[in-house]
Amino acid sequence: MAFTITSPNFKGSGGPKKSGALKVRASEPTQFRKFYERGDFPIQLVHKPTGNEIGWKVDIDKLDYHHYLPLFFDGLCETKHPYDFFARKGIEDMLTKGSAKVLPVIPQLIIPIKNALNTRNPVIVCATLKILQKLVRCHALVGEAMVPYYRQILPVLNILKPLNWNSGDKIDYGQQKRTNIGDLIDETLAEFEKTGGSDAFINIKYMIPTYESAMFN
Repeated sequence: MAFTITSPNFKGSGGPKKSGALKVRASEPTQFRKFYERGDFPIQLVHKPTGNEIGWKVDIDKLDYHHYLPLFFDGLCETKHPYDFFARKGIEDMLTKGSAKVLPVIPQLIIPIKNALNTRNPVIVCATLKILQKLVRCHALVGEAMVPYYRQILPVLNILKPLNWNSGDKIDYGQQKRTNIGDLIDETLAEFEKTGGSDAFINIKYMIPTYESAMFN
């Protein structure tokens, strides 16, 4: 049977101790939800045999990324359907199909990213880490453009990095679905280093002293 941790306040024998730094923090109602409920997004839900997808009513590469992409990133704090699905899948579609338009919008994405990570909610944090990996891979210059913002988004990862969600002799099956926070943080930092240029490692190491280079190990 899969062993699942649903809260970072887990107090099992092998889990992290309860701490205010790890407490899940409620997020405020998002602008994404407000815009979605008003019908301001050119999207609709499409049911397919392979699963749900977003139906875009306009060509993605014609979207105003300065307007839409930060709003979708704001939706990373959502945990209820359909808001969470639309926000995360919308980001993935926009990163994949309009990668050249992402780079100028990076400064607008930092606060939504920071807000999502600061919730300490395992579901939100895992989703955000996966999105961060896609973000720095979507365009050759995005990883380097993220380096100046490490000081804003890495401190919470330094807090959460030791959380590997295992207890005693029970196996953490979360890794099979990439829901292990500690492993996802390691993956994300490695992507930051690989895509961030010559200054990436030293800046990661400054914020997360326990980080070991993914390039030389």
